[in-house]
Amino acid sequence: MKRTWVKAICIALALTICGAGVVFAAKAEKDIDVGKALSDSYEMLSKAKYAQAEKLLNKVLAKDPGNPLALNNLASVMVGMKKFDKADTYLNQALPKAKGYMVQVNRVCTVGNICMAFKPVAGGTGNQDLEPLIKMNIEMVKGYMTAGPLPGSGLR
Repeated sequence: MKRTWVKAICIALALTICGAGVVFAAKAEKDIDVGKALSDSYEMLSKAKYAQAEKLLNKVLAKDPGNPLALNNLASVMVGMKKFDKADTYLNQALPKAKGYMVQVNRVCTVGNICMAFKPVAGGTGNQDLEPLIKMNIEMVKGYMTAGPLPGSGLR
């Protein structure tokens, strides 16, 4: 009988600790600094560290769903990973929210010579609307998807 109580207490304690860990992890996810995460993900993207950039951009989107800059840069990650359908999807998700979203195009990263990622400005807003830039990226991705294989190289 005594062992049953000890087991029950141990199980209850373990569940409490696990539950606190889940709550802490969820809170940490929400406490992410969007600007820093966007900047860090851009740096990873420019170094072709696509999996790390993708993870950070997904955290940004968990806190700020529909962030057009995060979606644009995530599309660049997908281009780098040769997942052009996903890149197209992310760009089309970003487009409706891009109008009026001002960026400072101070650094541009070209991935696969077709899709551009933009580094966010630290503090303040930019001087260029993101919408035409995303439209240009959509055109480049669609053009690449419809193009045939490279001569002598096989599939793109």
